[in-house]
Amino acid sequence: MNLRFVETFVWVARLGSFRAAAERLNATQAAVSNRIASLEAEMGCELFERMPGGVRLSTVGQRAMQPAEELLKAATSFKVAIGSPQHLRATVSIGTIDSIVHAWLPNFIERVKERFPSLGLDLNVDTSLAIGREVSERRLDLALLMGPVLSPGLKNIDLGTMECAWVAAPSFGLGGRELRLQDLSSYPVLTFSRNSVPHIWLLRQFEELGVQPPVISNSNSLSAMLRLARDGIGVALLPVPMVVPMIAEGVVERLSITPHFPALKLHAVYADDPENLIPSMLSVIAREASLDTTGITA
Repeated sequence: MNLRFVETFVWVARLGSFRAAAERLNATQAAVSNRIASLEAEMGCELFERMPGGVRLSTVGQRAMQPAEELLKAATSFKVAIGSPQHLRATVSIGTIDSIVHAWLPNFIERVKERFPSLGLDLNVDTSLAIGREVSERRLDLALLMGPVLSPGLKNIDLGTMECAWVAAPSFGLGGRELRLQDLSSYPVLTFSRNSVPHIWLLRQFEELGVQPPVISNSNSLSAMLRLARDGIGVALLPVPMVVPMIAEGVVERLSITPHFPALKLHAVYADDPENLIPSMLSVIAREASLDTTGITA
């Protein structure tokens, strides 16, 4: 039995269409269709019921799903058991966020390359909302983000927390002062993307104080927000690892604001599938990298 055909069967079943499975497996839709046809011919039965816009498992296909997943898990375990990490060849799709890129992602990649030098990493940087959606739809192998992602079939690994800090250009004259959050009501605020967890928390803090929020500018590029803060466009709320170098250079000042802004909770998220051993191993490395980085706590 061809394991590639079995893998294709599993992904078609999970995603509900040949097209989606083809995208996930980096294959053509015709190739996926041919693999399923060959597997069905070998088994002497139909594994799927064809419908407009997709497919669903037949009665036989439903019975075959668990053994197929176990077969893939056994195959992956076999490869890991008999081969050294240096010879583990695969490409893993990883989604992450700006905060992690500027904190410990380089540390994570260095550790992965040390242990699995033949492993390819396909990186995608976006918001936590977008990355969470991608991993929920099984379009990513591993997500490193503000979590958890509460979706069926996903495993969340705690990566600790990341502190945030208020910063502003020295021209604002806010450094070295004890400030209240309401003292920022007359300044433009630069921060995380709209409807993100930090954005919602910030609005809630103003609401709890009974203060009208200032004008808030959002972006999924925290690098852009930091650049604007440095140029005196507004006061910024950003992850500590991002702002530390700018503070050291004296181009922005860290502000003392009450109440304190909650630390961001970070998670590694991957599909809790039987054969998903590599993302599971990488999540352990991600935790090591996160906890070894300044500004991160368990």
